[in-house]
Amino acid sequence: MNKEKLKVDPIKNGTVIDHIIAGKALQVAEILNIGNSDNEIMLGLNLLSRKMGKKDIIKIENREITKQEANSIALISPTATLIIINEYKVIKKFGIVIPKKIKNHIVCPNSNCITNIEQVKTKFELAGNNPIEVRCFYCEKKYYIEEVKFSF
Repeated sequence: MNKEKLKVDPIKNGTVIDHIIAGKALQVAEILNIGNSDNEIMLGLNLLSRKMGKKDIIKIENREITKQEANSIALISPTATLIIINEYKVIKKFGIVIPKKIKNHIVCPNSNCITNIEQVKTKFELAGNNPIEVRCFYCEKKYYIEEVKFSF
């Protein structure tokens, strides 16, 4: 038996999001709103990875994700790699970068923050990389990324 057999079929055209932190693919799928898509989508959860131990992967046929979507994915899984496929060939492959400024995607955990009292859109800035930490523009409180909720 060949142990190098692919567990997930290749796609002809589209985007592969590889090296997603294990257990985070469903959150990434929510960001991309792929549940409402007619495109062929493959999700791999808790797959073995030489690089990470375990990882998730998403393959989306006939769709290239936007820079804003990539920035959002970076908040959830900064280890993710984007691969653009055309005619079964890799056209581009790159790691995603955590954005320095994040607008409208994070709900501030501070119940006294103006964003939770009035109709004000949230603004956060990156405050630390390892572990990922963000600071609210309005109340100036810092939070680890695991402490915040996302709004997509």
